[in-house]
Amino acid sequence: AEPLAALEARFGAQMGDMPWPGAVAVSGGADSLALMHLLARWASKSKNAKPLVLSVDHGLRRTSAAEAKKVARWAKALGLGCEILTVKGKKPKSDVEAWAREQRYRLMGERLKRHGVTALYVAHHQDDQAETFLLRLGRGSGLDGLGAMRRLAAFPLPGFETLSLARPLLTLPRVALREFLLSRKQEWLEDPMNGQVRFARSRIRALLPALEQAGLTTQRISDAALHLARAREALDMVTAAVLARACRRENTFLLLDPEALAAAPREIGLRALAGLLGSMGGQAYRPRFEALERLFDRLAGGTLG
Repeated sequence: AEPLAALEARFGAQMGDMPWPGAVAVSGGADSLALMHLLARWASKSKNAKPLVLSVDHGLRRTSAAEAKKVARWAKALGLGCEILTVKGKKPKSDVEAWAREQRYRLMGERLKRHGVTALYVAHHQDDQAETFLLRLGRGSGLDGLGAMRRLAAFPLPGFETLSLARPLLTLPRVALREFLLSRKQEWLEDPMNGQVRFARSRIRALLPALEQAGLTTQRISDAALHLARAREALDMVTAAVLARACRRENTFLLLDPEALAAAPREIGLRALAGLLGSMGGQAYRPRFEALERLFDRLAGGTLG
């Protein structure tokens, strides 16, 4: 087990350039509770404002309301304020995970704006990073998808451009967080959906022990994602320069020079076009690659009309 002082030192190093004050999303699972404890201890030792705890009751299980109240009690025991946000409206019959994620972030984003807090802290850790890499690899993702989750990223919904998503646990493995909670004598809730094989992430998680035996540890997979993230950042800088040459704004219109776009290396041109479409449409995710390539080829060939 990693000594408590060493774990807190690693966490403190990640918090060095993070925005504060912040709110922390806590489901009651081990990861988010560890983040709540670490943020509370960091804020106390560094004499910063205490984090605001946000817990969302999706109403997807009969026990969800009681679980949110339990999170509030655990937060209160640390001297933290907790707000329970309740999802209203009818639940969909399909794609429940995506619906719940959007509802969760929308409620928390609205509450952050009301409080004047600009950063939401979430508990994605090293194992999550590795699992996400493998999931996206299986879906055929390119560089953007395989690049690591960022320590500080844009809020994942449109309409919340002033907010950031902060992930200070990305260098810490799941086991270290659970050992930390045990040292604090803090119990946690287990999500029954985590072990269900109908979810792709659960199937990937079940494969990780075999991958570890083959030398593909979660740290090595996470490190690979970080390497790709650095490559993505370099491409982003070049893409911004291409956009500056190929695009200009006139009143409410964006004027695009297709020749300037086509003159760039294809990957850069595609990234530039995807970024342009995303900014115009207010979309958090880039268009499907096949559709993006078709549009790019028509622009570059002068056949769009």
